[in-house]
Amino acid sequence: MEMTLIEYQKNFGTEEQCREYLFMKRWPEGFICPKCGKNEYFNIKSRNLYQCKSCNRQASVTAGTVMDKTRTPLVKWFLAIYLMIEDKRGISSLALKDKLGVSYTTAWTMSNKIRYAMGKRDEDYALDGIVEIDEAFFGASSEGGKRGRGTEKTAVLVSISLTDERKPCYAKMKVVETVDSETVNDFAETNITKTSDVYTDGLPVYSSLSEKGYVLFQKNYDPKNQPEHLHWTHIIISNVKAFIEGTFHGLDSLHLQRYLNEFCYRLNRRWNKHDRVSRLVSACVGAGKITYHELTG
Repeated sequence: MEMTLIEYQKNFGTEEQCREYLFMKRWPEGFICPKCGKNEYFNIKSRNLYQCKSCNRQASVTAGTVMDKTRTPLVKWFLAIYLMIEDKRGISSLALKDKLGVSYTTAWTMSNKIRYAMGKRDEDYALDGIVEIDEAFFGASSEGGKRGRGTEKTAVLVSISLTDERKPCYAKMKVVETVDSETVNDFAETNITKTSDVYTDGLPVYSSLSEKGYVLFQKNYDPKNQPEHLHWTHIIISNVKAFIEGTFHGLDSLHLQRYLNEFCYRLNRRWNKHDRVSRLVSACVGAGKITYHELTG
């Protein structure tokens, strides 16, 4: 069952509750000094800091996380996490600005730092078993240009693993400069285990996957007459395009990857409805810090 807004407010309705929860996530077995590794500390409540008794190093619950040096209250960070993970349609920075009562820049920065954490967490997992790969193109074609392959639209490799019953399991997407054999091989070797059966269309760039040790099932086909081939990949491509166009009304290539990460992160945890907020808080703690300038660069 999904966490209701009432349950969220009960668990994370105060700054102290959020701070205690972050402490538990960051130091589940008790405080450990990031400098010397000792565990005895003073709690400096007036500054929300923890000072090591051994080396006097001071640390906060947000240091080294995506919330590093934030001036935004933790209750607003937790509410942003809740809103982003619990609604499969996502939430725009403009809507988040109104919900949190912050500036647009702050809302944009918070949401993109959370998306960054989503992507970092999914880097830990690889696709396995039955795996489909296809390419998709995002954005408008240049004026007078043609659609699909060969346009100036942003290319994305899309892959999903399936159960033995051909049900969707886990998805990954990667923005790429071009769809060629080297790019496809790099994507596969980073994201797909060598024991997988890989299904693709007849595009020649996929042929080299067999040389990399994958069991390749490549097929020239007509999607209208053979909809079962790459079935789930096509569905996911359609859904992610609807997600981006419906909620964010299109994106440029600079930021597209993080929004794809958000879509995949939520899709990959669609069955874990009871602890999605907790998992995303853990991802935000473990992702490391990232600055506004790094996000916009």
